Amino acid sequence: MTRKTKNYKKTQRACYLGFVTQAICANFLPLLYITFYNVYDISFGKLAFVSTGFFITQLVVDFLCAGIVDKLGYRACVIAAEVTSGLGIAGLAVLPDLLSEPFYGIVVCVIIYAIGSGLTEVLVSPIVEACPFENKDTMMSLLHSFYCWGWVGVVLCSTIFFSVFGIEHWRIMALIWSIIPLYNIYNFATCPIEPLVKEGKSMTMLELFKTKAFWIFIVLMICAGSSEIAMAQWASAFAESALNVSKTVGDLAGPCGFAICMGISRLLYGKFGGKVDLTIFMMASGAMCLVCYLVAGLAGIPVVGLIGCAVCGFSVGIMWPGSISISSRVLPTGGTALFALLALAGDLGGAIGPAIIGNVSQKASNNLQAGVLAGIGFPIILVLSVFYIRKKYKMKNKWSN
Repeated sequence: MTRKTKNYKKTQRACYLGFVTQAICANFLPLLYITFYNVYDISFGKLAFVSTGFFITQLVVDFLCAGIVDKLGYRACVIAAEVTSGLGIAGLAVLPDLLSEPFYGIVVCVIIYAIGSGLTEVLVSPIVEACPFENKDTMMSLLHSFYCWGWVGVVLCSTIFFSVFGIEHWRIMALIWSIIPLYNIYNFATCPIEPLVKEGKSMTMLELFKTKAFWIFIVLMICAGSSEIAMAQWASAFAESALNVSKTVGDLAGPCGFAICMGISRLLYGKFGGKVDLTIFMMASGAMCLVCYLVAGLAGIPVVGLIGCAVCGFSVGIMWPGSISISSRVLPTGGTALFALLALAGDLGGAIGPAIIGNVSQKASNNLQAGVLAGIGFPIILVLSVFYIRKKYKMKNKWSN
């Protein structure tokens, strides 16, 4: 069967569901923190450790993938991603109640599905990149939009389910969400998957480390991750303080508003990006992100700050997938190691950004707006980095080197 006759739409669908699965892994459990506090008497300090453990596990997986994926093969690894994601999510419905200390059961489940989430983050983008699609950068943006739609779906569907059937049935909701990755095992097992780089032609990690452009892309991904996740993590707090509403409504107005705007941005670029210069679009997005941070941090009217927070989702939409697209064009033989290290850098930025905002807010007498202002450096550095890359590698719409 030739590349032209293979059903790459099935590959595309599997990758879309892969990002939906990652959204479930990242965003379902935080909806249950208050429930775990009330039912299992788990302290907020321990619950915070759960979130930290999730991201640390992802970082470790990102790093390990750089060395093992090419040896084991993409198909085996991405199937393992769906298996661990599905088992970890489903395990939440069972394992906490089986152990004498429910907290340990939750941690085990989180680590299991964090492994799947980390593998997904590393593998899905290069799988799509290797497919013979036209306009790879727009396809990458469309692919990453499914994380946003998955995020919105998790919050909306879970909230509706809990409102109708009661929060005490959260175990059933966990089992329902686990169906998606378990079903997607079949998709990845049967869809065509092409090698990203011919065997023996991929750059090694050492070769990447010696390449100047690679470090610029690492900076780019750190800034993309920080710009996106820093505001996303604090969106709920903005909504609650701006509108003085319950946490449920706050989650819908804050994180959902941010995710919807981010998804729209990625969807629009995925549909019409072939007519737009990606580097120009990213620089414009970075400038818009800076304005949103300033509005959220300086607005005297809380609702205006909330609008700035939501619109920020639109501005950061292209940053992560766009950085991956630019990197893969400049370093076409970067292979799995490049994608894995880019994912690690993005996750590192996602850890740094929220921490800076939280710490600055605390030192400013719990002034969240002051903390947000401390994050303006990330979009500024991102714009400067993209400008340098554009000039250095003479990037236009045709991506000539």
